[in-house]
Amino acid sequence: MNGIKWNLLLLATIGAFSIVGFGISVGASSYIGMIACLIILIAVTGYGFKTKKKMRDEGKL
Repeated sequence: MNGIKWNLLLLATIGAFSIVGFGISVGASSYIGMIACLIILIAVTGYGFKTKKKMRDEGKL
């Protein structure tokens, strides 16, 4: 273990909160909230995978 990668931890936390927000929006029947949380989730997840691949290619992981 090389230690905690704080930026990846932050991205994972934002993604988890986005999933929770999506669930709350479904319960509240808020279509705007559902769409916003889904867009945030897709963007954060995509950026996280892209960052992880870049770090792996540079040998930082």
